[in-house]
Amino acid sequence: MQFLPMKLPSSSASKFLFSVFVLVVSTEAVIKLPGNVTIPAVIVFGDSIVDAGNNNNLKTPAKCNFPPYGRDFMGGVSTGRFSNGKVPSDLIVEELGIKELLPAYLQPNLQPEDLLTGVTFASGGCGYDPLTTELASAIPLSDQLQLFKEYTEKVKQIVGEEGQNRIVKTAFVLVVAGSNDIDNTYFASRVRKLQYDISAYTDLIVGLASTFFKELYGLGVRRMGVFSAPPLGCLPSSRTLGGGKTRDCANDYNEAAQMFNTKLSAELDSLNIQFPDARLLLIDIYHPLLYLIQNPIKYGFEVVNKGCCGTGYLEASIFCNQLSPNTCTNVSGYIFWDGYHPTERTYKILVSSLINKIANGFICAGSAC
Repeated sequence: MQFLPMKLPSSSASKFLFSVFVLVVSTEAVIKLPGNVTIPAVIVFGDSIVDAGNNNNLKTPAKCNFPPYGRDFMGGVSTGRFSNGKVPSDLIVEELGIKELLPAYLQPNLQPEDLLTGVTFASGGCGYDPLTTELASAIPLSDQLQLFKEYTEKVKQIVGEEGQNRIVKTAFVLVVAGSNDIDNTYFASRVRKLQYDISAYTDLIVGLASTFFKELYGLGVRRMGVFSAPPLGCLPSSRTLGGGKTRDCANDYNEAAQMFNTKLSAELDSLNIQFPDARLLLIDIYHPLLYLIQNPIKYGFEVVNKGCCGTGYLEASIFCNQLSPNTCTNVSGYIFWDGYHPTERTYKILVSSLINKIANGFICAGSAC
């Protein structure tokens, strides 16, 4: 995979750029960090939850750079984000006061200054299991890692080796994966279910995840947040496929997600002991999203069991398009945008509830922010 050429500033401008880039692009932070804590960039790996358009030029069914995706995004543009508007990576950089949007690394018009404050390498359809990514024709984590290496070289050309090392070391690095492995490769397609029981399969993907985290550590990453799996059985598509005639939450999907999360948490605890100079934090998505689903009225939601796009039962990616019938007009009443992905409003509620936990438990290492 080739990265589009980018004109970089001369080395004589490097130090000046490094000293001013935060002032140029930053927005007002929602949380207040201690004076000695800085977050110069957010760097993201993973799947469609945090893909901002990396799949746009791939031959894959896991893409969404067409309406009605992005209809509530700035200008109503379909950027390749799997939602009606912003996705969690955008909201996180906004709440941290870094910038308004986190661009896709493969975005054609990416500017050198965009690199300094972070990008997302995520690809819709990706998983920790390479088979998951292969089935979706997405960018595997191994290739996302290679793109990250390219990224660090480009950053070094802009701010020098010392500046590049500082950015990577103090950046908030987020990894979001695992859901496609369990939901698609194990349950929906049953490919891995023919080979493993769920305990063995969650062992496999946690082991693969751990290898990826170690590789990131080896490249200088020291602040790493990892999203847990959500309540997969309550996604509209999972309700349709595994929830019976009444489309209840599919218990086996949720139990698998919880098993994965428990093992992932234990593995991160082990890595924190192995790498005492780093901080790896599990960010619980499962319980906050389940609480929204179980208490929709409290947050002004009306529909929890189907997405806004089309029938809302299964459609996602290329199957959620301009020809999809019955796409809703009142998206603010829906927790899910399509059969798999939440709406921007849902993401905003989740991120606003998580950002202080990230700051206190990860960035500030338990001190008050």
